[in-house]
Amino acid sequence: MATPALRRKEEEPPIERLLLPVQEFIHAEASSGIVLIIFTIIALLWANSPWLESYYALWLTKLNISLGNVGLNKALILWINDGLMAIFFFVVGLEIKREVMVGELRSFKQAALPIMAAIGGMLAPALIFTIFNFNQAGAAGWGIPMATDIAFALGVLALVGKRAPLSLKIFLTALAIVDDIGAVLVIALFYTVKISWLSLGLAFVFLLLMFAANRLGVRHPLVYGILGILLWVAFLKSGIHATVAGVLAAMTIPARTRINTKQFLKDGRFFLEKFEDACLPGKSILTNRRQRAAVQALKRTCRRAESPMQRLEHTLHPWVAFAIVPIFALSNAGVTLQGDLLPVVTHPIALGIFFGLIAGKQIGITFFTWLAVKTGLGEMPDDLTWRHIYGASWLASIGFTMSIFVGNLAYKDLALLNTAKTGILAASVLAGSVGWLILRGSRPAQEKG
Repeated sequence: MATPALRRKEEEPPIERLLLPVQEFIHAEASSGIVLIIFTIIALLWANSPWLESYYALWLTKLNISLGNVGLNKALILWINDGLMAIFFFVVGLEIKREVMVGELRSFKQAALPIMAAIGGMLAPALIFTIFNFNQAGAAGWGIPMATDIAFALGVLALVGKRAPLSLKIFLTALAIVDDIGAVLVIALFYTVKISWLSLGLAFVFLLLMFAANRLGVRHPLVYGILGILLWVAFLKSGIHATVAGVLAAMTIPARTRINTKQFLKDGRFFLEKFEDACLPGKSILTNRRQRAAVQALKRTCRRAESPMQRLEHTLHPWVAFAIVPIFALSNAGVTLQGDLLPVVTHPIALGIFFGLIAGKQIGITFFTWLAVKTGLGEMPDDLTWRHIYGASWLASIGFTMSIFVGNLAYKDLALLNTAKTGILAASVLAGSVGWLILRGSRPAQEKG
């Protein structure tokens, strides 16, 4: 006689069995980093192949979206960098809000260690870059080495396995989130050339409407979606980079549940009992009105027990990790490496970014973490060692997505931008490799003590 588990497996439709490896891959922590690496390699190979002209031509293709006489006509690369990346920043904003409310950033004492580490990891790289580029043509790129690519960093950390304690993942995640807050502020304050106060005023109105919807108890995502798009368009026309709208919109999404745990359990059991009581031998749920009503009521109860913030983050995260960020990498990581590379790799921009990321992150994160512990501002978790912190400082040196994004804002000259990308890619590859080796050499977490 077949066991219940075997019967369930036999009852699964073929598509479920076919999709199971894909689902397992998506849920693996290192998966998004692997996809990102693959798309980066494709971009580099494409940009250095006989078909390199098609690479650049594709991203310059115009895409027009209009309604009557009102519309937007932009190159595909701008739709990706200004549009899709706004969704990326929206998810970043949701993560920031969650961490501030219930995560590692909910109290100063708890957040002090990663906050101090992130501050050091932003200041030191910017200073090193400025030293290399003071009064030079590339001076505007000081924000590039400040960034940390959380997907790549956590992906490499996942490859370390049990030798990386959970507290290290928490530390690195909180550090990267504070780093993201810093990056958003830098983009908004220092990479805005000209402001349209009328558009900015409209953006403020749409933002107020989103906050008002939250206060009134509106929870349907369509309302926030429509107002969010209007907010994005207003920011796009204001001169402040449109991706900032993503973070601000995230702050307006309701984070409270309708019912608490006790009420959810009570209501859930009640509707499950209703479903069971409605069972009729030989009758399908398709024709059992009482069972269908119980299922719908249970579904509404589940939605009330989950906040819109949780629901949106859970829904959008796979799209961001496995579609938006890889598309961004494919369209932005292609650097044509032809001719004499020595002038490129020795350019002040490339050197400033390389040493800013590699040396700046190490010095800034390790020193400021030590400073937080010594002054009593922060407390080192029992299962963390200074080797872990130093290894994390190398992983935080992986700039990639955020660094390339800031590079696009800093340099309009393609030659300078390609030089910056060369420095970013070189530093990120070295940082990920050395960081993995350092953490791989530490003792497994369960053996510590």
